[in-house]
Amino acid sequence: MHTRYRTGGTLSALRLLSMFALLGALLLLTVQLVRYSRFRAVLPPGTTIGGVPVGGLDKQAAAERLTEVFNRPVELRYGKARIHLNPALIGFKLDIDTMMAAADQARTQTPFWKGFWDFLWGRMPPPQKVPLVAHYSESRLRDYLKDEIAARYDQPPEPSQPIVGTVNFKPGKPGVQLDIDAAVLMIEKALFSPTNRVVELPLRRAAPPSPSLHNLRVLLEQTPRVDGFDGIVGLYMLDLQTGQEIYFVTDNGREVPIPPDVAFTAASTIKIPIMVSVFRREKLRTMPELVKTWLKEMIDRSGNDPADWLMENVIDRERGPLLVTEDMRALGLRNTFLAGYFYEGAPLLAAYKTPANQRTDITTNPDPYNQTTPAEMGMLLADIYQCAEEGGGALIAAFPGQITRDECNKMIDLLSNNKLGVLLDASVPEGTRVAHKHGWVSGPDGAIHLISDAGIIYTPGGNYVLSIYIYRKGILLWERGSKLLAKLGEAVYNYFNPPQK
Repeated sequence: MHTRYRTGGTLSALRLLSMFALLGALLLLTVQLVRYSRFRAVLPPGTTIGGVPVGGLDKQAAAERLTEVFNRPVELRYGKARIHLNPALIGFKLDIDTMMAAADQARTQTPFWKGFWDFLWGRMPPPQKVPLVAHYSESRLRDYLKDEIAARYDQPPEPSQPIVGTVNFKPGKPGVQLDIDAAVLMIEKALFSPTNRVVELPLRRAAPPSPSLHNLRVLLEQTPRVDGFDGIVGLYMLDLQTGQEIYFVTDNGREVPIPPDVAFTAASTIKIPIMVSVFRREKLRTMPELVKTWLKEMIDRSGNDPADWLMENVIDRERGPLLVTEDMRALGLRNTFLAGYFYEGAPLLAAYKTPANQRTDITTNPDPYNQTTPAEMGMLLADIYQCAEEGGGALIAAFPGQITRDECNKMIDLLSNNKLGVLLDASVPEGTRVAHKHGWVSGPDGAIHLISDAGIIYTPGGNYVLSIYIYRKGILLWERGSKLLAKLGEAVYNYFNPPQK
């Protein structure tokens, strides 16, 4: 009995001990489960979202931290100015749910008990690096930069302005402008950065724009008046880059309404149409050397005999001038014609009535043998230029397969060799390419009454066509007339190439 009593006591003690051990294990397990549950309820240590540390935070706290960081204003610096951009102004929003789901991916994909087992053994889940998921309105940002930044801080450039009483322009002023395209990219980067939220806005220097076309027109119209010229001036200018043009006729300083045009004696500028008609009928690659020689003599030396020879031998012996006129009609030039040969005593082959020579309110007493207008001669030169540059335009359309781009370039070469040192040549710096044809007319009194020059001018600031005809009923002194034409040309050159500070 005694022994059995002691054994039973021992067993009871062991049972009690086992119970305590089991209870302790259960308690320890419970504690670890509570710890793991708390651990599992927060983001793993080392986790970052958009570069912001959020490890150890629950979802709500992490969301609050992200909102606090990324809703801070972005500082924009425009020179010395500091502007704070509230992200909400441009529709900036964080996609919290998507980022939290990505950050919690490791936990949600790991079964509870496996995660608990790893936790017990100190095996922590790897830290997550979640990229920022957010969006904003680029259109609202661009509007903000345009309306709130550029409109307030940009310094627009100022164009050159004419100097009163001269044909010169004073330098324009450069400006400073916000580069909006580049700024959008830089601000977007700052919006998505938790730390670098300062942007030095990209600025670009804006060169002074060209003077306004209106100011050039006013300057050109005033120049003969300032010069005291009491005759008729017709001027046509075409910007070969933009297609903008100026065309006016003044009579003793008073502007004459056009259309209809005012007819001028074409004089030797009519040799440009003759040249076109020759190239229409004689291919450059097979052109006889004699034809090339006479073309050069007609343009370079303004020879009348070479012009007659070309019309008689290349175009038509009897009707050469009339066929030149027909070619001009095919190009839509209704006021440009040649009605006879140049040799003394040549008969008038036709009497042409045009819209320009039928005006009764103004006249330049144009020669019935050859006439044109400043605009039509300028447009013919523009056609040659377009043909040479692009292989298209009116010449190619009017005479398909009969005039080529190479032939148009040859025409410009011929006109470029016409070097005088006066008229349009005198309106530009030495070395400037001027492809032109000049002309003047003496009346029965032996005095000059008309001076003209029409050409294509190639300049650093842009290429243009300029066609000027100056007429005076009384004597037109060469020195005065040629200098007036050169002044007008200089004004146009200065418009395309204004001085720089």
